[in-house]
Amino acid sequence: MKLEFFGAAAEVTGSCHILHVDGRKILLDCGMIQGSRKDEERNRDPFPFEASRIDAVVLSHAHLDHCGRLPLLVRRGFRGPVFAHQASCELTTILLADAAHLAERDAEYRSRKSGKRIKPLFTREDGENVIRQMQGRRYRKTFDVVPGVRVRFADAGHILGSCVVEVWAREGGDERKIVFSGDLGQYDTPILRDPDPIDEADVVLMESTYGGRNHRERSETIAELGNIFTAPRSRKGNILIPAFSIGRSQEILYQLGKHYDEWDLARYRVFLDSPMAIEASKVYWENHNLYDEEATRLRLENGGMPLLPNLTLSRRTEESMAINRIRSGAIVIAGSGMCNGGRIVHHLKRNLDREETQVLITGYQARGSLGRRLVNKEESVRIHGQTIPVKASVHTVGGLSAHGDQDDLARWYENIKNRPPVYLVHGEPDSQQAFADYLHRRNGAHVHQPTPGTVLDLAGL
Repeated sequence: MKLEFFGAAAEVTGSCHILHVDGRKILLDCGMIQGSRKDEERNRDPFPFEASRIDAVVLSHAHLDHCGRLPLLVRRGFRGPVFAHQASCELTTILLADAAHLAERDAEYRSRKSGKRIKPLFTREDGENVIRQMQGRRYRKTFDVVPGVRVRFADAGHILGSCVVEVWAREGGDERKIVFSGDLGQYDTPILRDPDPIDEADVVLMESTYGGRNHRERSETIAELGNIFTAPRSRKGNILIPAFSIGRSQEILYQLGKHYDEWDLARYRVFLDSPMAIEASKVYWENHNLYDEEATRLRLENGGMPLLPNLTLSRRTEESMAINRIRSGAIVIAGSGMCNGGRIVHHLKRNLDREETQVLITGYQARGSLGRRLVNKEESVRIHGQTIPVKASVHTVGGLSAHGDQDDLARWYENIKNRPPVYLVHGEPDSQQAFADYLHRRNGAHVHQPTPGTVLDLAGL
């Protein structure tokens, strides 16, 4: 009985861990590597295991860095079940279809540019094959994955349907409880409930994306947003918001609806310029049984989620292109969240060189991504082969992150009464080291930082 670390070990993206129990292999996530073009090319590398020998996958949630290599896994021979929360199944269907479309389009562009035939990372058919193997489950209901392995999903509070994965693994006469945090949300975040507490565990795999620092207070973040939207200079240009289509886009719309009068948003035209975000929003609004108390109350008071009367849903490419003819008064929410692709890139290309433009960065930006270069205040960036001077104001609004910060992560761990050893994943090395030091000082926790290929002997715990 052992646990092998593969993806998101000593880095943020590409989540994938391999649980070996009594001759069977279970993957915890199978995510895509994101960041620079060089980083993303690693997605084409062979897996360090035979895909056909994997018995099952347990998926923590529907973000590409956790589910994005599932189509490759299936293409290379995996035929077992993929277990996820039912809402994650719905969102993964949307996500993989969109990712396949972008991969096919990117392959066509690169083929034309290079004169060589480049295959897409995966196709829409590959994504559809994954969906046929998915099995939805609910929170707090235990189920069998393979003989000797039981799983229960707890609410991680990160995006709709996101899970903390509790695993009970039995081999011979020994049983161990492994807890995989997935991605943990902030406490008191809008729409979603707080992360569920876990009572005990033998070992914890824990994300550490923001383990090195704390976010701003949410009240300060909301005040900052209000100042940006109401500032006189905002009337002179457009406000661009790169946002992940699942989770972040819905929270931004929620905040705009909640503060519509206070921020005088009637003077803007608001565009949700993402077919995937539009479809994901429908899933959010339909799964209202997963809302927190405030979102439930607002929904009941409004006969549904509060929507913006000036919101335009831009599905077609022509509608997106038309937005670029607007020189002022537009709030544009578009993917991708790290600005590495999608429609936001075209809006940035046409607006970054304008001093009246405001760019709101609302989530984590991987090293090498266009979003990270904007956060780093680079004077110019390359987009579609062109050098674009950055004259726009770039605001990093960290308080809207879907990830818990250092104190949130420590608070979640402190619910585990027996203080088990922790193995940090899904974080940059400096962030992991800072959190490891913090957690040890605060709780005396034994914290480890595995690298790809590290093997943990569970029987020896």
